[in-house]
Amino acid sequence: MSTEAAAPATGLPAQACRPRWTTELRREDDALDTLAEEWDDLVTRCGTATFFQAAVWQRSWWRQYGRPGALLVVLVRRDGRLVGAGAFQRRRGPLGGLTGLGAGLIDYTDILLDDSCAERAAAEFAAALPLTRPWHSLDLREVRPEAAVQRVFEQWRGRRRRFADSLCQYLPAVPMNEILKRVPGKTAQRSRVKLRKIAESGVEVRSTAPEDVPEALDGLLRLHFLQWQDRGVTPEHRTERFARHLDESTAGLVATGRAAVHQYWLEGELVAVNLLLLCPSFGGLYLYGAHPKLRDRLDIAGLLFGAALDETIGAGIPVLSLLRGQEPYKQRWRPDRLPNERLLFGPRGPAPAAAARGGAVRARKAAVHVLTTRLPRLKEALAARRRS
Repeated sequence: MSTEAAAPATGLPAQACRPRWTTELRREDDALDTLAEEWDDLVTRCGTATFFQAAVWQRSWWRQYGRPGALLVVLVRRDGRLVGAGAFQRRRGPLGGLTGLGAGLIDYTDILLDDSCAERAAAEFAAALPLTRPWHSLDLREVRPEAAVQRVFEQWRGRRRRFADSLCQYLPAVPMNEILKRVPGKTAQRSRVKLRKIAESGVEVRSTAPEDVPEALDGLLRLHFLQWQDRGVTPEHRTERFARHLDESTAGLVATGRAAVHQYWLEGELVAVNLLLLCPSFGGLYLYGAHPKLRDRLDIAGLLFGAALDETIGAGIPVLSLLRGQEPYKQRWRPDRLPNERLLFGPRGPAPAAAARGGAVRARKAAVHVLTTRLPRLKEALAARRRS
């Protein structure tokens, strides 16, 4: 599908021509691979893009979790240059429809729109979405209020609904002594004591080079299992496909400065590993592993937060996201809270449920008509037979 500007009037210079807009739907399984270079170029022009929209993350997730034949990529171009892009997966079952990539592994779902023409690109993107049948829908979970796809949602001319989704929490990326001003006096005092203990413990924090990421992530997952063994680790984190996805995506993100893997060494032993994801607007604490015996010696949250804040501040990033969840260790810092949203896109016309309700109303009216017209006569006929 494509839209083009009208031809310029005769005699006008070529530079006066209005931009030519085109849209394209790609369905081949390797589409994300072939688009990777211009996809990441668009990431740099989309101010709302997060690490989850990077080509390496999307490609890695699709290779490990995607269903062959179910990929749909929507592309918008302005004079041939990619200015809008989004990848979706077709749902199984007779009703079909689309969902975003990532499933439960993603904290922020979004598409990409070039900041210089975001409104028009969003309108073109909305027009290209293939939601044509009454039962089709696009269901996007974990959408930030400022996400690019919110523009598409506003441009959408079909049915649409918005719901609150997971709660995400945020801290300003400032030194730890500034963070402690957010918490009550006694809590801040206890935290300072714990931080001094960390500083005196001899823990060494090392940043991981891209070539060493697989080994560091092996340690992260091993320590992650240990720390949760008595409380129940997330089942998916134990799978081989998750390990492959984590290795591939993280190595690519670290190589391009969009992630950092911190290793924590104490007395020659690896005691903790933390994965911090980075984008221009915020850093995100994605996954960590810590040896249970470290918990008895040091404040693990203070240890991890300190290194994450230093990394985020050093990169010039203004906010540290604690991502989804309300774990107690996050609450002690009194973070700001902002829920993600769930966006539902449906085609034009009445919803299937509404149509069904309309059919039920018509059936009730017909039943009332039968009761008020035919039944009285039937009752009279039965009474006449009894009298005879």
